[in-house]
Amino acid sequence: MEKLYKQIISDIGEDVERQGLVDTPKRAAKAMSFLTSGYGESLDDIVNGAVFDSAADDMVIVKNIELYSMCEHHLLPFIGKCHVAYLPDGKVLGLSKVARIVDMYARRLQIQEQLTTEIADSILQVTEAKGVAVVVEAQHLCMMMRGVEKQNSQMTTSSMLGQFRHNSETRAEFLSLLRMGQ
Repeated sequence: MEKLYKQIISDIGEDVERQGLVDTPKRAAKAMSFLTSGYGESLDDIVNGAVFDSAADDMVIVKNIELYSMCEHHLLPFIGKCHVAYLPDGKVLGLSKVARIVDMYARRLQIQEQLTTEIADSILQVTEAKGVAVVVEAQHLCMMMRGVEKQNSQMTTSSMLGQFRHNSETRAEFLSLLRMGQ
């Protein structure tokens, strides 16, 4: 990757030997490896057995999980937050694992719609919950820095599974709880 970044910098007309750019290909390759580190992770490794038996059956919500990802169309970041809820059915997931699942999928080349679905499907898979809801709100630099250049635009996506999809009261409760404290 380092060689390729050096070529890109040269192709845009910069002097790759200029003092400020000499180490840039190495730093850019290291940064890209980190930003796409989700490819080297698996759901089993992330969860690592942190699913616990529980009699809890009320909604569990983890709000405002910060995320950043890379738009697969332009290789520019999108940055935002994710809200995850699930209705336990005999099992609960360790709290930090919810954020780690979000990070694993966000640290891949993505579109926001797919990211939202992958998070919801994974939470459902590991918890076997009665329902899962995920909402992602993000700003996309590909829309802010180029193209239409709209600085205040924000995209919101959601994935509702199980009772969140089929029961309007459950969905409404979740969406109401998201608005609390904002």
